[in-house]
Amino acid sequence: MAPVATGPMSSPAIRRAATTPIPRAPVPRSTVTVRNVGGSAGGAGGDRTYELSCHPAGGDHPDTEGACAALDRGTRWGKDVFAPTPQGGFCTMQYGGPATAHVTGTWAGRPVDARYDRSDGCQIARWDRLVPLLPDLRAQGQRS
Repeated sequence: MAPVATGPMSSPAIRRAATTPIPRAPVPRSTVTVRNVGGSAGGAGGDRTYELSCHPAGGDHPDTEGACAALDRGTRWGKDVFAPTPQGGFCTMQYGGPATAHVTGTWAGRPVDARYDRSDGCQIARWDRLVPLLPDLRAQGQRS
């Protein structure tokens, strides 16, 4: 005869709970749309849309590991990695080219809907912080 468990851990509900897998949190997913970055970033006109998921890295982004690492690097408690530049700041008057990007999805449990351009020094720095999630335009001579 098999031993019978007794005591507080013997109820069938507790035994089922102990063997039920814990549901995984949703994988952070993003869609990155990049426009006007030149022919080397996706063909005609450089317009391209990528899918990216992290933890584990996946999707059709050309550098999933690097893109996820850039997001992880900028993710801090109380700080939004996708935050726009602060209003009223002093930015250098430089033009980084016509490139734009739009990132949508979910990151760190929050919805993301962020737009990027390279219209001044602050916007260029904001873009460059997310390389390689966004294309590295410094190497392509897009900065002036």
